[in-house]
Amino acid sequence: MYQGCPWCYIGKRRFDEALDGFAGREDVEVVYRPYQLVPDAPATASPHRAWLAERYGPQSVAMDARVAELGRAEGITYDFDAALHANTFLGHRLLHLAESEYGAAVQGVLKEALLKAHFTDGVDVGDRAALTEVAAAAGLDRDRVSAYLAGDEGVAEVRAQLAEAGELGISAVPTFVFEGKWAVQGGQEAETFRKVLEQVAAETAASRPVPVPVAPAGEACADGSCAI
Repeated sequence: MYQGCPWCYIGKRRFDEALDGFAGREDVEVVYRPYQLVPDAPATASPHRAWLAERYGPQSVAMDARVAELGRAEGITYDFDAALHANTFLGHRLLHLAESEYGAAVQGVLKEALLKAHFTDGVDVGDRAALTEVAAAAGLDRDRVSAYLAGDEGVAEVRAQLAEAGELGISAVPTFVFEGKWAVQGGQEAETFRKVLEQVAAETAASRPVPVPVAPAGEACADGSCAI
């Protein structure tokens, strides 16, 4: 997932809903891997509204309004007037730290916190000090996070994971990969995710091929652009 794509926030909430209602949820481990739609985004953050308008023109207002409306249905408050366009590499490094030293569950808590910080609270998720505060609130050790972000730990690992995403052919976010075999792209409805979870569980239990229906790509961001 990508911190800067609003569809990732919606997709995560819908997947979480599906997982909460899935009978085999205790056997499911969710791990977040990095992807950058705009890898060359500058280190200095800029207003989201201005960046989106420059990229899409007048239709950017309608894009934000539609996403905000859909977000409300998922319990998400988007504040695009406060949101900042920022380079997300540091955030991906932070998520790597969370998974490697605290586990997938804590990484999930941090992922939710980063999405809220970016889209609701207007936090610069490319700023080390701001990221440290978000991480500490999510349960990570403040001193460890500060030292980690000040150095180059995790840089090679995150770059390797970004390269792996490219090798897998991932070009849009959110993309959900199940058991390393099936990919579902976009902010699908919770019911779609539930069906995929059930089919994957059936295939795993039976150890025989079971067609997993992959829905048409849901609304997502790809190659620096987003669905309206």
